[in-house]
Amino acid sequence: MRTEFTEEQLRDPDTKRSNEILRACVHCGFCTATCPTYQLLGDELDGPRGRIYLIKDMLENDRVPDAKTVLHIDRCLSCLACMTTCPSGVHYMHLVDHARAYIEDRYRRPVGERALRWMLARILPYPGRFRLALRSARLGRPFARLIPDARLRAMLAMAPRQVPMLSPNDAPQSFAPKGERRMRVALMTGCAQRALNTDINDATIRLLTRAGCEVVVARGAGCCGALTHHMGRGADSHASAAANIRAWSAEIAGEGLDAIVINTSGCGTTVKDYGHMFRNDALAEDAARVAGLAQDVSEVLARLDMPRQPAKEVKVAYHAACSLQHGQKITAQPKDLLRRAGFEVVEPADSHLCCGSAGTYNLMQPEIAAQLRANKVRTIEATAPDVIAAGNIGCMMQIASGTGVPVVHTVELLDWAQGGPEPRALAPAR
Repeated sequence: MRTEFTEEQLRDPDTKRSNEILRACVHCGFCTATCPTYQLLGDELDGPRGRIYLIKDMLENDRVPDAKTVLHIDRCLSCLACMTTCPSGVHYMHLVDHARAYIEDRYRRPVGERALRWMLARILPYPGRFRLALRSARLGRPFARLIPDARLRAMLAMAPRQVPMLSPNDAPQSFAPKGERRMRVALMTGCAQRALNTDINDATIRLLTRAGCEVVVARGAGCCGALTHHMGRGADSHASAAANIRAWSAEIAGEGLDAIVINTSGCGTTVKDYGHMFRNDALAEDAARVAGLAQDVSEVLARLDMPRQPAKEVKVAYHAACSLQHGQKITAQPKDLLRRAGFEVVEPADSHLCCGSAGTYNLMQPEIAAQLRANKVRTIEATAPDVIAAGNIGCMMQIASGTGVPVVHTVELLDWAQGGPEPRALAPAR
C-alpha cells in the first residue's frame, strides 16, 4: 500500500511503525474471509482491509477522528485472525492499537460512553474493586430489564451468581517444588481472574510444583495492562505493565527466572509484546527480557513432559482462544496435554472464529458479541462434549453464559487428571 506520511509525521515512532505496517498491505482481502465482524455484518469497513483504509486516512491526514471511523474501529475484536490469514505479514495488532490510542487522545465520545469506559478502566484491572462490583451486580440483576443501556445490561448478565472466596495463593510468596527443582518460574496471577475464578491459579500452582517448578508470585505484579491498552488508554496500560516489568526484573536479578508463566492467554499476548510497547522507554531492556521469558502455561507444561494418564470417559471440546491461537500462535500444546492426560479431545467447526469475549468487547459491543457467542456455542454443542476447556478466563465466562455444558480452564482438567480436585464446574453437571 502506498503511503504519503511527511518526514515530520514519521518522527513519531508509533506513526513510523504504522507506516511500515500499512506499506506491507497489498489489498488482497484474504483477511476478510476470517474476520468475525465481516462475517456477521458484511460491511467492508467492518473487516481488516476496510479498517486499514480508515486508519491510513485518519493518520496520514492527521485529522480528528469522525464518528464513522470510530464506530468501525470500536467494532474490531482484536482477535487477530487476520494476522494468521495474511500472506503479507501485516502486523494489524500494532496498527489498530495505535489507532485506538490516537482516537482516545483526539475524539470526544458521548458523555455516557466516556463514563462507561472510565468505569471499566477503574474497576476491571483491580481485583478488590472488581469483586465489590460483582457483588453489587447481584442487587441490580432483578432490575436489568428496566435498564435502557444494553451495555449495562450485559455487565449485569455477565456477573457470576457467586463470587469465589479470596485465594491465599494469589498473595506474593514462593511455592516449593515437589522433589528436585527443575525450573524457577514466576506466575502471573492477573486481575479479573483473581475475582472471577481463583481455582485457575490454584490448579496452575499444583501442576507446576508437581512437575518440579518453584513457583513465585512476585511482589508488585498485577494487571498486565491489556484491558486498558485495547481501550487506547496508554498511560494506564503502561503503568500496569511497568509495575510488572519491575516486579519480575527484581526476581530475575535475584534468584533468577526460567519463565514467566501466564494462564490467561489475553494477558500472555500483551506481556509478550512488552518489548514493543516499551521500545522507546527507559525500561526497554528489562521489558524485552520479560517479554522473552513470558510463556503460556501450556508451553511450560509441554516442556516439562507431563506424565501420561489412563484414558478417561470424558469428551472435552477444546475452545482455542483467539489470543492463544492467533496472538501467540499456540495451537497444538493445549490439545496434546489434554490427550496425554487421558481425555478425548474434539474441536468445533470454525474454531478460528472469536467467541465474542475479546477483553471488554462483550461489554462494549454486546449485540455483536451475543451473535458471536451463539455461533460459537452452536458449533461446540454440535460435538456433544461432556466439558468445554479453554485457556482464557474471558472466553470461559462468555461461552458459559450461553450454554449448559460445563466450562473449565485447561489447567483445571490437567490438575484433576493428576489427582487434584475435581473442577467445581463439573459437580453440578455430574
